[in-house]
Amino acid sequence: MHLNSFYICSSITECNCFMGKLYVVPTPVGNLEDMTFRAIRVLKEADLILAEDTRTSGILLKHFEIKNAMQSHHKFNEHKTVEGIVNRIKAGETVALISDAGTPGISDPGFLIVRECVKSGIEVQCLPGATAFVPALVASGLPDERFCFEGFLPQKKGRVTRLTSLQEEKRTMIFYESPYRLVKTLTQFAEFFGAERPVSVCREISKFTKKVFGAH
Repeated sequence: MHLNSFYICSSITECNCFMGKLYVVPTPVGNLEDMTFRAIRVLKEADLILAEDTRTSGILLKHFEIKNAMQSHHKFNEHKTVEGIVNRIKAGETVALISDAGTPGISDPGFLIVRECVKSGIEVQCLPGATAFVPALVASGLPDERFCFEGFLPQKKGRVTRLTSLQEEKRTMIFYESPYRLVKTLTQFAEFFGAERPVSVCREISKFTKKVFGAH
């Protein structure tokens, strides 16, 4: 055997052969039947599940008989907990990240832990699955070959600035909004983008009560 035909790590830090892995796991946005077989398997095999809200996720995990350890991970504590989580993965644990609904990191906590794992050379696997805006866009009848995703608008500071910056945007724009602010937001859309611009509103995505309202 040639001497250069194999390599032995002199320390754990030289490669990630002893590291665990971070899985980003989408969860249903309305219908539990949208949960994938792979997502269920990953959650059952994970050493730790990071959940945006343990109460909400507890219902999901109970439904699929997943009894693994769960830890709260949300925008109010992620800056404090991310280092400890990364160290646990480096030590060999497999961690799965979920949010209340949809794909973590898309208008939900997730970016910070993913970024730190990537920086640390930790493998990150994002499973395909539920994301609210995709079915809403496809069902809207609006052009979907090119679009931009804006997520939630700032509630106060920066809201007008953001809307102003988008006035020349020609692609279909996608926003998330609370039902309690919907009328105000639609009124602002007409003001900033023009009352003649087509719009679609989708609610209760993936549920039996799903509805799409459009003005084309």
